[in-house]
Amino acid sequence: MMKIDPGKTHTFFSPTKVIMGMHTALQAAAEIKQLGGGKTLLATDPGVVGAGLLEPVTASLEREDIEYVIYDGVEPEPPSRVIDKGAEIFKAESCDLILGIGGGSSLDASKGISIVAGNKGRILDYCGMDQVPQKGAPLILMPTTAGTGAEVTRGVVLTDEEKNMKNVVFSPYAIPDTAIVDPQLSFSMPPTVTADTGMDAMVHAIETYVSMNATVFSDIMAEQAIAWIARYLPVAWSKGSNVEARNYMTMAATLAGFAFGSGGLGAVHGLAYPLGTEYHMNHGRTNAIMLSHIMAFNLSGNPVKYAKIASLMGNDVRGLSPLEAAEVSVMAIQELLDTIKVSYRLGDYGIPESDLPKLVEGGMKQARLFVPNPRDLAEEDVRAIFENAF
Repeated sequence: MMKIDPGKTHTFFSPTKVIMGMHTALQAAAEIKQLGGGKTLLATDPGVVGAGLLEPVTASLEREDIEYVIYDGVEPEPPSRVIDKGAEIFKAESCDLILGIGGGSSLDASKGISIVAGNKGRILDYCGMDQVPQKGAPLILMPTTAGTGAEVTRGVVLTDEEKNMKNVVFSPYAIPDTAIVDPQLSFSMPPTVTADTGMDAMVHAIETYVSMNATVFSDIMAEQAIAWIARYLPVAWSKGSNVEARNYMTMAATLAGFAFGSGGLGAVHGLAYPLGTEYHMNHGRTNAIMLSHIMAFNLSGNPVKYAKIASLMGNDVRGLSPLEAAEVSVMAIQELLDTIKVSYRLGDYGIPESDLPKLVEGGMKQARLFVPNPRDLAEEDVRAIFENAF
């Protein structure tokens, strides 16, 4: 039975509506009308357009006589200029609503465009906690990957190119009005993208599960997400057209998004960020690389929950002490990564050990993420974790 601290406040953030299921992308036109209709900015990236994923959506909008403009200028780990440009187009085209379609970068960019469209200045003006003064433009989000959970969170992750670092906008005004989660949109992901995005969702679930800020809501959702990802990620990676696996992976990613949106993240994200900014690696892969190394460091901070993770991933830990069972969770994650051919060794990505000081410096810039981590980190701990990752 779950233990609930009666003295703790539990806060849950969510969109007004979440629609999940096969072919639900076709409901976009109806949802736009419910939000008042009007001219819609479709914010996405060139890959989504090239894969033809917009076509059924635009067809449904045309059938309902809904005007739209396509902005496909989103870049990976979206730079702030991409968001500001999207807001300029939104205003210049006299749009009324934003429909974001794509992976985490497109969804985060869409949230940022909504904020800037309804407020003054640029997106970098609103980085930090609760810095957005008022609600932005109406927003619908549709993920095409099963990983980030950005469709249900209050964060906008962006790249500050001036400082060469990641930054985040945290605001309830970043939460979309509606999230449409259609597994069909994820079928075209190649195995590598399936692996990276799937591990991104796993990191979200695990980090928030062991977080000092975990809530009753995040625990429930993280547990289910961990179990589904452990079971279905290898299947989706092996056979992209497997409907059952894709369905469960999209649901798991959304649940993990709900979880960390309420429970928070930790040191995995903190130490993954410099890998992304320095070596232009995608977010899911950097999280996957660092996950098991930080889990091994964290075990003493929450052995009971790490032991439960081992069990959720299908391991029999009966007869083991909590710490012994917790150690099984690290092995389980590494076995999962081995199965989907994702290396968790920095040297396999051509990163020289001579870059260690740069990695440590970058990781320490994200020390805010160490606060909810189950074990405190000093600079020497960060160095030791990166050394182990080599």
